[in-house]
Amino acid sequence: MRPPWEAPGVQEPAPLTFAVPLAPQPSTEMSAPPSEASSVPLSDADRHAPRPLVEHLGDRPPTYEPEPVTLPASGADDLDGLVPDTVLDGARYGTWTLRATSVRGDSARFRGEPRRDALLTARFGTGDGALVLVAVACGARATEHAHLAAADACRWIGGAVARSHTRLADDIRAGRRGDLESGLHRLTDRTYGKLRARAAELGLEPSAYTAGLRCLLLSADPACRTRVFFGVGPGGLFRLRDGAWQDLEPFVPAPADPSRPEEGPGGDRLTMDLQITTAPPPYGGGPAAPPPAEPFRFRASVARPGDTLLLCGNGLAEPVRGAPDLAEELARRWTAGDPPGLPAYLADVQLRVKGYADDRTAAAVWEA
Repeated sequence: MRPPWEAPGVQEPAPLTFAVPLAPQPSTEMSAPPSEASSVPLSDADRHAPRPLVEHLGDRPPTYEPEPVTLPASGADDLDGLVPDTVLDGARYGTWTLRATSVRGDSARFRGEPRRDALLTARFGTGDGALVLVAVACGARATEHAHLAAADACRWIGGAVARSHTRLADDIRAGRRGDLESGLHRLTDRTYGKLRARAAELGLEPSAYTAGLRCLLLSADPACRTRVFFGVGPGGLFRLRDGAWQDLEPFVPAPADPSRPEEGPGGDRLTMDLQITTAPPPYGGGPAAPPPAEPFRFRASVARPGDTLLLCGNGLAEPVRGAPDLAEELARRWTAGDPPGLPAYLADVQLRVKGYADDRTAAAVWEA
């Protein structure tokens, strides 16, 4: 079992999925400002260059069409809940470049269903002390309010991180793993407490208004290489290093039986409440919220130049794990050269594989 914290300078074995031939590593020097590197006249060759296409892998194309077909139904009272088919974002701070997108799945596009996934990218603070949050939420399948629950989960965890961003940024730069894990666990539990409360307001069961939530915290400090993942629910956390994918999904133990009394070190069952008080929790006080149904996941890792870290919902994690052609093609595209631009990144995430038609939401971080 791999520990959830990677100390700088310690190289640990990691499971490799699909390897590709190594390509020259990208330069560690920062690229020129956009005014020098990107603002160039459009040549005739560029005008006639092919646009990024939505491609497929395998012998046969997937069943559904590669582009949107049917819009979700809406009425006068639910316009605030409409979500676009696709969102796309990006940023660059310090030594890393971010690309993020959320795309409605082929099946939902065909059936006229809304995108159940939600994506939030936000910066809190300024200068080297700034903290960037990427949140990916996946609404529960076959529930009417899945897209609303996913949006609420992103918004509420975003607000919680915003209120504690100064302390979080300091803890990440100082490598305080224990404070980070316990504090982020508490913020996540509160987010799920709000989801349960919202379900009660709507007269729904908690399972009908919930979402998986997976987040990245990235420091804007060029000297900080620590990348923090936390969340609840299925999905993927992968790292592309030296041309091969590593699955960094934290190990989650089997849930304990809540009806069974806790046991002490010698196996004796604990039956007394000793009324022992605990220290105030990090990142805000207040009573602890009940935990979500699924266990909390946490991992802090140290990036190297040339790494690409991929956080994604289950709609992309499943084909990355189950379709070797997709993992290999993404590794080939993302190992060499500079990070892709936004249109190219969107085309990469949309690489289609037969049998996988869910929403795809993914954030990738390229390290210089």
